[in-house]
Amino acid sequence: MRTQRLIPALALMAGLVIPVVAAATPAGVTAKATTCRVEVDYLDLNNVDESDGTDEVRIDLAGYFYPSGSYVAMGSGDRAYSGNFGNPTTTIGTTSWANFSVREVTPPWIGAGDNLGSINAYGSTCATLNTGQIAYISKTISGTDETFYSYYFRLVMTGL
Repeated sequence: MRTQRLIPALALMAGLVIPVVAAATPAGVTAKATTCRVEVDYLDLNNVDESDGTDEVRIDLAGYFYPSGSYVAMGSGDRAYSGNFGNPTTTIGTTSWANFSVREVTPPWIGAGDNLGSINAYGSTCATLNTGQIAYISKTISGTDETFYSYYFRLVMTGL
């Protein structure tokens, strides 16, 4: 007879504990992002900088050059994705920022070169995202170095 009373008592105790855990994470609630991953989506060359018709391009992110030890050769009308550059990626908070610069290098001296322009990803944009939500940040970079150049640069930001 004691066993019959003990089992319902244990079940009742277990029933009081389980709803507290389930109530801590209601279904369908999405949290605001506290940080964001920022990465290159793609770079379009509308018009190249060099008179030979080919630009040797690298991305500078926080003093690190992508792709590491190399460059991406591009002509007018070409598109290069993040993977072409070795996936330049960083994480920012809601009050910080990251700068991605486009560099045109002259082989074999790929550590030097010209900074043709940059795009910034701001924490204020990150603060508007929920976890898993994305935002695109884009900019047309143009100017005159050897010739007139115009690049379309797009980043993707993901709330974490």
